[in-house]
Amino acid sequence: MRDDALALRDRIAIVTGAGGGLGRAHALYLAKQGARVVVNDLALSAAREVAAEIAANGGEARAIAASVADETAVNAMVHDTLAVWGRVDILVNNAGILRDKSFAKMSIDDFRLVVDVHLMGAAICCKAVWDTMRAQQYGRIVMTTSSSGLWGNFGQANYGAAKMALVGLMQTLAIEGEKYGIRVNSLAPTAATQMTHGVLSDASLELLDPALVSPGLLALVGDDAPTRAILCAGAGHFATADVTLSEGRHIAPAADAGKQLVECWADVSKRDGAIVPAYGFTQAERELASAGSQLPAMAVTR
Repeated sequence: MRDDALALRDRIAIVTGAGGGLGRAHALYLAKQGARVVVNDLALSAAREVAAEIAANGGEARAIAASVADETAVNAMVHDTLAVWGRVDILVNNAGILRDKSFAKMSIDDFRLVVDVHLMGAAICCKAVWDTMRAQQYGRIVMTTSSSGLWGNFGQANYGAAKMALVGLMQTLAIEGEKYGIRVNSLAPTAATQMTHGVLSDASLELLDPALVSPGLLALVGDDAPTRAILCAGAGHFATADVTLSEGRHIAPAADAGKQLVECWADVSKRDGAIVPAYGFTQAERELASAGSQLPAMAVTR
């Protein structure tokens, strides 16, 4: 019997890469909050195990095998979900892979593969649900970014580039989806999964239970969810990150403008007065306003 008080009661959620690790924890958590969950994974057997676990706990789930990088397979997954449940309310883009090497040793094929799965896979999944979410005037999308993308990490040029690109995708989809009730956010998790074994100590892995990250989803996919938020979560700790713009200063066009910039770099880059722009053109608006303030007053002619 379903609890009517559950926050996500009857919401339809797709979680990619949910056959194990963090994706499994996400699927189980969303189901406990009342959502019906599509458990997606490359391995059908793994997806079925998670779906069965959800069913055993009184929830509803369907297992669908598909590569997020396969547009045809993803479209079929969404079509199948709509045919059975009629809606898609939540998409959690969790699927991912690692091909870690220093950039000097990394092949372009390994770079491209990681970008294809993380970035293009998320874009394909978002595109597959976008028209449905627009039509129903409701949608919640979560990108899985990473501290490796936000701040960099040795040996993860491919992964970091893809993860920061997902933040850029989030920013624009949030703007384009706003009037349709679509809110788009990012989750930067730290969790013990197959991708982190061998990277962190055993003691750290014990503290980084994926199940401690998943509660962060409720803030990102609920009815009152923000949009364009970056939530960092791990070991039960939650924080937010922002892409900010410093106040900066205007340097008049001159032959030595570059030299002036070097000399006042500390002033240009100080964080006092930094803002989180509402959209990309905020940068240009500020630059033009700053330049205009340097001009002498002029009569307006018509």
